[in-house]
Amino acid sequence: MLRRPPNLSFLVVGTLISLLFLWWAYSSVWVRMKTNGGIRTHGISQDIYNNTLGFEKIFVVNLPSRSDRRDGMTLAAALSNIEFEFIDGVDGSDIPDNALPDTPAHLRSSSPAVGAWRGHLNAIQEIVRRNLTSALILEDDVDWDVRLRHQLHEFALSSHGLTQPLINTGRFAYADSTYPTPSDTSSSPPDLVFDSLQATQAPLGSPYGDEWDVLWLGHCGMHFPFADSKLIPKGRVVMSDDTTPQLQHLWTVSDTNDLKEQYPNHTRVTHHVQDGICSLGYAVTQRSARKLLHELGLKRVNTAFDIMLRWFCEGTGDPNRGYHNCLTTQPSLFQIHLTAGPKKYNSDISDHGEGEEEAKTEVIRMSVKMNAEALLDGKDELVDQYPDV
Repeated sequence: MLRRPPNLSFLVVGTLISLLFLWWAYSSVWVRMKTNGGIRTHGISQDIYNNTLGFEKIFVVNLPSRSDRRDGMTLAAALSNIEFEFIDGVDGSDIPDNALPDTPAHLRSSSPAVGAWRGHLNAIQEIVRRNLTSALILEDDVDWDVRLRHQLHEFALSSHGLTQPLINTGRFAYADSTYPTPSDTSSSPPDLVFDSLQATQAPLGSPYGDEWDVLWLGHCGMHFPFADSKLIPKGRVVMSDDTTPQLQHLWTVSDTNDLKEQYPNHTRVTHHVQDGICSLGYAVTQRSARKLLHELGLKRVNTAFDIMLRWFCEGTGDPNRGYHNCLTTQPSLFQIHLTAGPKKYNSDISDHGEGEEEAKTEVIRMSVKMNAEALLDGKDELVDQYPDV
């Protein structure tokens, strides 16, 4: 039997519809232009607004005996529509000397520091064991701003500006002239202004970019990369950010406050890690989790976990942990929440002062924990801990 030839008009219309659908899918999933300036924001970045903030999982390290902190984190996460899992912390006195690789007994750190190290390593081990693509690890006393997702979205775009290749320029052209490795003659490049960032290639795996090892998002001190560092890129993405407090409210345990000394009020700077202190919150990939397990779990344990994490990022330490691509932001996005009462209430590891007459969270303006009652009551007006004066 002879078949009638297909109706060409139907074929043309069908082809056009298919092409339009593919164009829409590509543009909505991968790349679309932002209205302010030349920044390209990628559809994958919208994953930041999900209940794990764009990571596959979120883990919170918590000593089971600190049920108060478990309650506080559970409530804060629920009020923020964040989903997480607890990783049981460890009492360092229960860890025998022979569980600390290549660590003579006389070099053993204090029991609280050893317990904190093991708790973080347990979280990293879980990421490797479950083959997770990425995870955010938080300590159980952290707090964050109610606008966290917006902050993380802008951090992600800043991360793209520092580490994603520029669009239509090939694989190895970046906005930061010192990335991925500064040359011997490199000087610190000019600041990259957030609203004028050049368009970058869309990340394929993570909304935060394709080339990072650690995103150190919660700390209590950080420096800008030192000018004489031969490993750490020097680029900075600088933006005006009303979620940051005025300079007099900035806080750090570092010897100097670089952000306070070099920039005006309400400035946020994203850059590579230098001299990080406190591992309040950090994200890792599957690749970097495996490296961390090797470098921090199977080599000498001779200092606190946050210092070893710093060494891992900077390519320093004894033994050297190798350089890795770590990004951070100032001010920190996760901060220590201090409850009212004696100092023993606020740290199982180190001294945070003589205690607090009133609860507070350093640096965070619209704190979730400080506004818990208002959020529970569905109130629109929240307390700004650090209003402008």
